[in-house]
Amino acid sequence: MNKQLSLSILATILLSSASMADELKQNINLGFVNTSGNTETLNLNAKYNASFATTGYNNQELKTLFDASAFTSENNKVQDNEEYKANLGLEQAIGDGWLGYASVNWLKNKFLDLDHKASFGVGAGKELYKNGPHLLTAKLGLAHNLERYRSNQPNRDFTSLNEYVEYNNQLNKVSNFFLKASASENVDDFSNDFEVLGTIGVNFAVAERVNVTLSEEVRYDKVHAPGIKRKDTKSVVTVGYHF
Repeated sequence: MNKQLSLSILATILLSSASMADELKQNINLGFVNTSGNTETLNLNAKYNASFATTGYNNQELKTLFDASAFTSENNKVQDNEEYKANLGLEQAIGDGWLGYASVNWLKNKFLDLDHKASFGVGAGKELYKNGPHLLTAKLGLAHNLERYRSNQPNRDFTSLNEYVEYNNQLNKVSNFFLKASASENVDDFSNDFEVLGTIGVNFAVAERVNVTLSEEVRYDKVHAPGIKRKDTKSVVTVGYHF
């Protein structure tokens, strides 16, 4: 009896693990990033993405999203660029294209004078347009932000209004065009304290589990540390493996 019970438990664990594996999607990307603005460098880049879908509120899909990235470069054995990012999010489908979300974002970049920057947000999103290969989604929410600097600049704690828009066009079976734009405004000073980020690119499959991504990213930060430029750009080329 105990043996049968043990076998039953083992079978349940294996089936659950198999089911979880079907829902878990992961992607590892390696490549190069060319930066301009505060640094003029060619960097090694690495990024990890994972998403896990399960059933949540009212039998609707609950998705957990995580990504972490790093890039670094040296010139004559002297480090001249370094950045680390990590993002964790929950997305709860509500119905009719609507969703609620919660997110935690973290950034460290000493070349932007940031010892670390953390953001804790909540909000709602909606599929605005979905037709064949075209998908347009948007999110709107609030976030509490903590910015800690390496210099003597005063640390900052503030609440922001965050907007996000993403457009995807599945060009064919192997390639997808994407356009992303986000903005964050200090609710106490909308016109003088804001940050904007835009990304455009294409992703295409070169093998069953291998893809290549080409993208261009532009960031503009109205409030910045002394000596730091407001605008930064990144040209990114990566090879990814998904499993």
